[in-house]
Amino acid sequence: MRTELTTIATDTTPLDGAFHWPEDRPSRGGVLLFHGNTMNFYVGAPRWLPPVLTELGFACLAFNRRGHDILSIRNSRAPEGGALQLDNNYAARWMADRGFLAPVVIAHSGGGMLGVAHASQHPETPALVLLSAFRGCAGEQSIPAQKALAGEGYEATMSNAQALVAAGRGKELITVPNWWYVISAESYVDRVTTLPDTLALAPTIKCPVLYVRGSLEPKELYPVEGYAERAGGPCEVAIVAGDHFYNGIEGDVCAIVAQWLNKTLPVP
Repeated sequence: MRTELTTIATDTTPLDGAFHWPEDRPSRGGVLLFHGNTMNFYVGAPRWLPPVLTELGFACLAFNRRGHDILSIRNSRAPEGGALQLDNNYAARWMADRGFLAPVVIAHSGGGMLGVAHASQHPETPALVLLSAFRGCAGEQSIPAQKALAGEGYEATMSNAQALVAAGRGKELITVPNWWYVISAESYVDRVTTLPDTLALAPTIKCPVLYVRGSLEPKELYPVEGYAERAGGPCEVAIVAGDHFYNGIEGDVCAIVAQWLNKTLPVP
């Protein structure tokens, strides 16, 4: 495959990424790769899937969502934590400008939750691959997620985050007892109030879906079975023997995804 580092212009900070395409054959379609929260375009699935996808004839865009990396800086000394991004239309338009008007979406973890939202908003999506997609949810249904992040003191944590946002200090970083990394106050509030609900959106998605989960992952957070029951179109489930990041079984996951794509989107 050939690879080109690229930058996607937005109305604020550009999104960096890598565009991969087959070197020895015409492209049969495009793929958008959404990474998981606090990951980036050159780790995990966006790193090890493109060689397989381009061999199948797909051109792939792996790009940094706003929620990339645990802690970073951009063009100043101001630190940024794992932000929440709900809109992936900039990347979709970037692909459309290159002739890929309806790319397949392959998305991991928190990116999987956003992949569901994207496919729901873009019915032209031909296929959706969810790799351990997080359930999401907001409002009252978010309380278990709040407790998972902040423990029994979740109400005080939310109050503190909301106060920082109200004071115009929403970008300040805070720590949460059960969250692995630092997070901004505004991002914490967003995660509780604006997350898409994967299960609620399932009936709106008519394209074929492959939903993969590691055998060591909790079903309530990565609801493969629940999604399949509610799916608005064909849905195939695959449980692989491994963890959330598919450590040591990357090849197995690649094979499952490749076989499913060839079956679902046969070569013209």
